[in-house]
Amino acid sequence: MTTFKEDKTSTGNDTGKLSIAEILETVVGEDIPVRFTAYDGSSIGAENAEYGLDLKTPRGTTYLVTAPGDLGLARAYVSGDLEASGVHPGDPYEILRVLGEQLHFSRPSAKELAAITRSLGWELLKPVAPPPQEHLPRWRRFAEGLRHSKTRDAEAIHHHYDVSNAFYEMVLGPSMTYTCAAYESPDQSLEDAQDNKYRLVFEKLGLKEGDRLLDIGCGWGGMVRYAARHGVKAIGATLSAEQAAWAQKAIADEGLSELAEVRHSDYRDITETGFDAVSSIGLTEHIGVHNYPAYFAFIKGKLREGGLLLNHCITRPDNKHNARAGGFIDRYVFPDGELTGSGRIISEIQDVGLEVRHEENLREHYALTLAGWCRNLVDNWDACVAEVGEGTARVWGLYMAGSRLGFERNGIQLHQVLAVNTDRKGHADLPLRPWWKA
Repeated sequence: MTTFKEDKTSTGNDTGKLSIAEILETVVGEDIPVRFTAYDGSSIGAENAEYGLDLKTPRGTTYLVTAPGDLGLARAYVSGDLEASGVHPGDPYEILRVLGEQLHFSRPSAKELAAITRSLGWELLKPVAPPPQEHLPRWRRFAEGLRHSKTRDAEAIHHHYDVSNAFYEMVLGPSMTYTCAAYESPDQSLEDAQDNKYRLVFEKLGLKEGDRLLDIGCGWGGMVRYAARHGVKAIGATLSAEQAAWAQKAIADEGLSELAEVRHSDYRDITETGFDAVSSIGLTEHIGVHNYPAYFAFIKGKLREGGLLLNHCITRPDNKHNARAGGFIDRYVFPDGELTGSGRIISEIQDVGLEVRHEENLREHYALTLAGWCRNLVDNWDACVAEVGEGTARVWGLYMAGSRLGFERNGIQLHQVLAVNTDRKGHADLPLRPWWKA
């Protein structure tokens, strides 16, 4: 039951204009699953609702109406103009889940739209500057180079990964691993699950002491260091200067410098060849779908005959959707990021002449991973805010909680694809059955 109808004078509705709550009711109906309050004094939803949203400022309204959908909501939330109650800003998962399951929008009629426009007034309909955490829109990124050129890719990676190593240490935990973990059970610790993921990749690639590994898009060097600890000579490449510096120090601190190296480099600038294995863990999302042929051809060219590729990346649940990310992800999280289905990934790997031997979907594992990162953000909230500011911390809480929902609901997936570079006669020289512990 709405409350604004009971006291219209308190909301200014005696002027004939709709209150903010009445406008919301027009597009979502009376059965809103949370308590909504607004700066004009209006409200909607049960007073004892477990979760609430408070629209605190006219600027928040402008964000919502000038960028409908997830981008407008993100702007209002990141800026602090829209507050959520009943959840922690480091993990707004529960309110996102409730809204996603129970909130249903309807398109206003022409008459209703006219009333909404008249009630808001033109001042609130004029766009205002977005929060400083927001990246440029796609059309303005040409100054950084063509889409997925080396310069533009470097800028996109800088936007996301060069936030602060101290921040990532608090959110990701000691492993400094910003990719899906592999859980042996739902109650396994995040740290153990990340170590298990590296173990799984290492075993799938059939690596052994004395082998050579190239890890492209290596992040903070987790896979590189895991391989080096087992006697493998490993080279990693990352476009993030902060990641490379952190990884090189970690390599030195572990006494692995003779075996491991992380370069601040575009993967396309790696000149060495003849690797026994190539791992690509969380890079394909940044490549651009139209660049897949060149990407996988590059990897094939780095492998010796019989060498193996393990490609680990987020995918869509089918191969039909537009590859580009939504407004919030593109502007705040992964500029220029693109996702496609696992079928497209497998086809592109096959089309360059690599033989696919195995694939598996780890989407539930990523939901568990994201829940772990959100717990870390909540536990370290004050320190994270001190390090990067509340707006950036809010971006991460919103992004990780929303992504967790996406994996749980099969809106996105995580696939590992294993492929081999056969010799010219088609020999793979591999065991007949999987040789790794699942």
